Amino acid sequence: MSIATPVFSNRRQTIGGVAVVDIVKQFGTPTYVYDMATIAEKVADLAAFDVVRYAQKANSNIAILDRLRRLGVVVDAVSEGEVRRALAAGYPNHSSPGSPHPVVYTADVFDRSALELVKELGLHVNCGSPDMIDQLGEIFPGATITLRINPGFGHGHSQKTNTGGPQSKHGIWIDQVDDCLRRADRHNIVVTGLHMHIGSGTDLEHLSQVCASLEKVAIDIGRTLQTISAGGGLPVPYRSGQSYVDLAQYYSLWDATRNRLQDQFGHPLQLEIEPGRYLVAESGFLIAEIRAIKEMGENTFYLLDTGFNDLARPILYGSYHPISIAHRTPPAASKEIDVVVGGPLCESGDIFTQEEGGFVSKRTLPTASVGDLLVLEVAGAYGFVMASNYNSRCRAEEVLLENGQLHSIRKRESFEDLIRGESIPAAPHN
Repeated sequence: MSIATPVFSNRRQTIGGVAVVDIVKQFGTPTYVYDMATIAEKVADLAAFDVVRYAQKANSNIAILDRLRRLGVVVDAVSEGEVRRALAAGYPNHSSPGSPHPVVYTADVFDRSALELVKELGLHVNCGSPDMIDQLGEIFPGATITLRINPGFGHGHSQKTNTGGPQSKHGIWIDQVDDCLRRADRHNIVVTGLHMHIGSGTDLEHLSQVCASLEKVAIDIGRTLQTISAGGGLPVPYRSGQSYVDLAQYYSLWDATRNRLQDQFGHPLQLEIEPGRYLVAESGFLIAEIRAIKEMGENTFYLLDTGFNDLARPILYGSYHPISIAHRTPPAASKEIDVVVGGPLCESGDIFTQEEGGFVSKRTLPTASVGDLLVLEVAGAYGFVMASNYNSRCRAEEVLLENGQLHSIRKRESFEDLIRGESIPAAPHN
């Protein structure tokens, strides 16, 4: 289990044994690269859990989904599009007896198209709002569901990622469980699962509170329960000195909760975990080219050919990503300087070295030249999936590194892709 403290370097010449400059020769910049060996290692870390359910919102490329499916990981979908991605990656919509649901729809609302797809495919639903139970029951009486409960408290590396407590929109408020059970009874819906997720960056003190809260709700629901979910939120280190959660202790807390409930109900319960970031974040690298170096008063800027249109976490949350330099030709000598790293967008906030609140900070990096490569690391989660076409920028290529081979898993967008779907109506006649 990965609990060692990582150490990051500000120099990087290879990814997974392949030279960064060779990756760029083949695919250009900016390019996302995902190292499959890291993903497989992270899946193995969680083998103690009965079910590993991937929260694909972290990285939903169908090639990643396919490889996770082959590793025995099932999937969580938060939209109609994510359901269809899972199916495109080879996931079935129905489980065999005794097996976990291969695809679960988890959301706080049903938009109309998602509700129709759930009915069409007979998908299991993790309901995050009482209204969802009634809407599902009207078209799919007799369904089985999971309830996602907001226990009244939360936790996260940013207030924007806190998914519990009264300021969060997520989940069913803990005092409304009885009302939800009555709604389910009216539609002959059976509650077979219980899910509680309070946000990313879960620590063990908060986790023990979550376990206790889930146990109480589970007893209220009763013997129809077949599955409890530990949710997601397993942190990954983005800075030297940060560490992982002790997964052995993490599992032990949840397993003890599961065992007490099994004794209460007299039948086995499956214990799921729902990681997103944990499985894919450390596999990912966003490679960019330094296109300008500017002296602005006290500050030196490295300006790249990638911006927050490709990686939005710094501007959204003030998130920190390790940054390294890959020199195209390693210099004979290279000192280190403090720099601000920014992108090409016509936007003052297009800065990768910023803190929450938009405060610009500096990073100590090797001296570099225009044309050298810069790597934004731990970028496999909430990177490409949050990318946009702001400033009419075409989105980056995505590449999978597997067994020493590079595979393009999403081609770089073209201008034709950019305007696909747009049209100019006929000019009005005067």
